[in-house]
Amino acid sequence: MNIGVLGAGQLGRMLALAGYPLANRFTFLDTTGHPSAGIGEVLIDTDRRHLDAFLAKVDLVTYEFEHLPVELVSAIEEVKPVYPSSEAIRVCQNRAGEKALFDRLGIPTPAYRLVESAAELEAAAHELGCPVVAKSVTEGYDGKGQAVLRDPSEAQEAWRSIGHPRLIVESFIDFVREVSIIAVRGRDGEVVFYPMAENVHVDGILRYSIAPMPDLDDSVQLTADGYIRALLDELDYVGVLTLELFQARDGSLLANEMAPRVHNSGHWSMDGAVTSQFENHLRAIQGLPLGDTRARMPTCMINVIGREGDPAAILAIADAHLHRYDKSERLGRKLGHVNLLAPTHAELLDKVRTCVALLPGAPAPRFSFE
Repeated sequence: MNIGVLGAGQLGRMLALAGYPLANRFTFLDTTGHPSAGIGEVLIDTDRRHLDAFLAKVDLVTYEFEHLPVELVSAIEEVKPVYPSSEAIRVCQNRAGEKALFDRLGIPTPAYRLVESAAELEAAAHELGCPVVAKSVTEGYDGKGQAVLRDPSEAQEAWRSIGHPRLIVESFIDFVREVSIIAVRGRDGEVVFYPMAENVHVDGILRYSIAPMPDLDDSVQLTADGYIRALLDELDYVGVLTLELFQARDGSLLANEMAPRVHNSGHWSMDGAVTSQFENHLRAIQGLPLGDTRARMPTCMINVIGREGDPAAILAIADAHLHRYDKSERLGRKLGHVNLLAPTHAELLDKVRTCVALLPGAPAPRFSFE
């Protein structure tokens, strides 16, 4: 089967690497003019003239990022199957619509307000109580398009810096940790869940994910499973879905946002799970049985950002797996990731510290269970 992928970055690259053993072929449609997949067939289509050629080559279509024109994905659905559907993209592109969906399904979120001016932003900050987080309703990722207000008087500057006509303002949560749940739904409605991961962000960018968590109560995992299953069923979803959450001090979970695709916080599964998120996404969209999602052993994913370390030194660490994206170094750019595995979390944390020392500029990790 020739699988069409909208986008041609590292997530598409890793999909292809997982798909070749299944005898899949891949054709990427890049609309940016800067593809980095370095694998499969890449059609660069900055002027929308190659869509027909792309569709003629592929049997079905998926995507590696959700910032796509909804009308483009809808048009493709008229010609070829698209998984996940354009409805998933439509919801995820608009934080207001996403929050409304969470509310409708009974998935708790931080208290929020929608504002359309600096004055409304200031009023929301007063009402919710600072600090608050202001985010653009559309666009924005990896910490872009948002600002933290520690006083309502900062509203004017925050409004100017974000530069969008509509913002969502959220209460700042006193959370214990940031976590994510990844699930996969097949064409037949079968759903499987990965162990929840703890995620450590620095400046809005994911730096570390560790799964499974040693101190996670089974009831919390089941709660997260229920939330994401509700989303999967409501959207009649096919493929991998990610839900990012905050875990509060009382153990409760509050949804932050969802991503309709394979996700950075699931990269640990490439070496740490029986079946990776990438293989399971491909199984799902092709109507194949879904694979086992159990963790083989405690695993930590470390993002390599900005500058690469010495590959030989990293690979000298026992059970270290280096995944390089074949990108040139640049401040803030995701260049690859390292998956580290160990029989116990204590041994794993020792390996993490050893690896972090080999990565220029990598911040010291700190997990909630330490």
